[in-house]
Amino acid sequence: MIRVARLMRVAGLRAAMGRRPLLSATEADVQPEPDVAARHRPVARDAAQQLGREEAWAWLWAWPARGPKGAGRCSRADGGQDSGSCCARYWGPGLRRRRGGLSPPRAAARCGLVMATEQRPFHLVVFGASGFTGQFVTEEVAREQIASEQSSRLPWAVAGRSKEKLQQVLEKAAQKLGRPSLSSEVGVIICDISNPASLDEMAKQAKLVLNCVGPYRFYGEPVVKACIENGTSCIDICGEPQFLELMHAKYHEKAAEKGVYIIGSSGFDSIPADLGVLYTRNQMNGTLTAVESFLTINTGPEGLCIHDGTWKSAIYGFGDKGSLRKLRSVSCLKPVPIVGTKLKRRWPVSYCRELNSYSIPFLGSDISVVKRTQRYLHENLEDSPFPWLFSFGYFSKQGPTQKQMDETSFTMTFFGQGYSHGTCVEKNKPNIRICTQVKGPEAGYVATPIAMVQAAMTFLSDASDLPKGGGVFTPGAAFSRTKLIDRLNKHGIEFSVISSSEV
Repeated sequence: MIRVARLMRVAGLRAAMGRRPLLSATEADVQPEPDVAARHRPVARDAAQQLGREEAWAWLWAWPARGPKGAGRCSRADGGQDSGSCCARYWGPGLRRRRGGLSPPRAAARCGLVMATEQRPFHLVVFGASGFTGQFVTEEVAREQIASEQSSRLPWAVAGRSKEKLQQVLEKAAQKLGRPSLSSEVGVIICDISNPASLDEMAKQAKLVLNCVGPYRFYGEPVVKACIENGTSCIDICGEPQFLELMHAKYHEKAAEKGVYIIGSSGFDSIPADLGVLYTRNQMNGTLTAVESFLTINTGPEGLCIHDGTWKSAIYGFGDKGSLRKLRSVSCLKPVPIVGTKLKRRWPVSYCRELNSYSIPFLGSDISVVKRTQRYLHENLEDSPFPWLFSFGYFSKQGPTQKQMDETSFTMTFFGQGYSHGTCVEKNKPNIRICTQVKGPEAGYVATPIAMVQAAMTFLSDASDLPKGGGVFTPGAAFSRTKLIDRLNKHGIEFSVISSSEV
């Protein structure tokens, strides 16, 4: 059994769902009710052009909005245009009524519908499906679709360089899941990371790309670029801080302009850590000011094994730490203010009384990811940041055997402290403590596919709860207001409160 520890200071659709159905629209055609089709067709085309996309969901009223004196005009600055046209320009946000016409959307109101069309036949595409981790992600997507009701199943595809290898992955998943027809139900897209045109073609066919091709420092950026340029969102399972922070620096504004979401580190790095900290905050009956977390990897008689690709990603990251420091210095971000007392730093090897074990610092991306989430929540949602730190403690080209994966599990334990409501933070010591846990199966190739696929399902079904617009996000920033934790609980990654008490 290997114990790992880490520590760190953590820093309405109602109006849109009006009297009549909402309208879907593409550049080529609209399908509203017959009596309003002619009136809304040019509006829908205008929306598609405004978005620079092949398609657009124009969330429009199915009746004219009455402006001042019933003139049917919008009372905004550009109120000279038909109010329906003004509404069509919003990608996703809902609208609300007020006297004198329609007012701009509430910040929290968002589009909650994702739909495949002829231009984008697939809801999601697993890119790198024939890779070691990609095959498990493919299997998890298939499992999710088989478990769903027929009416709620989503069209999806696998993508990679070799059609033969992709078919083999689908056949293997079909055999394991007892679904002989799986190969004929899933699309196959041939594309290569070295061929930008093929990446564009892949991105154009999907609403969401699950990128499983690493190391991301070498192969990740072309996928991000293709997705943004073609209006497609992307989720990856990167554990490389430099890549994650570089993508945010280079592409956040471009992604926001396109209204797409690039969500990194959505596997074991770093969903349990990032969402575990948020879960701890949400469960505390007061203000959380500090969190210390410990990761325990439990193995069976055959021990622990990690695939060679994961090892390479870590080694390249260590070898280029100077670039990460330079990137952070150029960003010139102001320090996030800390509430409450500081946590004591641990030595490289330290003893944890709570778990009766020694720990060493964790070397993955979790610290970087959680810090970025805390910054986002502080700057955009005005949440109090709090401190946090992380610690850790074989690699083969073949990766772990099935038996090794079956016998391995992880437990992430969070010890939080803070202040009860009404307590003066400046004059008192923390008077509340809480202990929470995140438990799950083998981290790299069982929990990671579960986390990635459930993040994708959440993205597709809970779009109204995502951050406004688009951009490059951490999992905690993207999913803090969604039901992702509930989904993970139902799929074997369990969040729970162990204890909570006043000091």
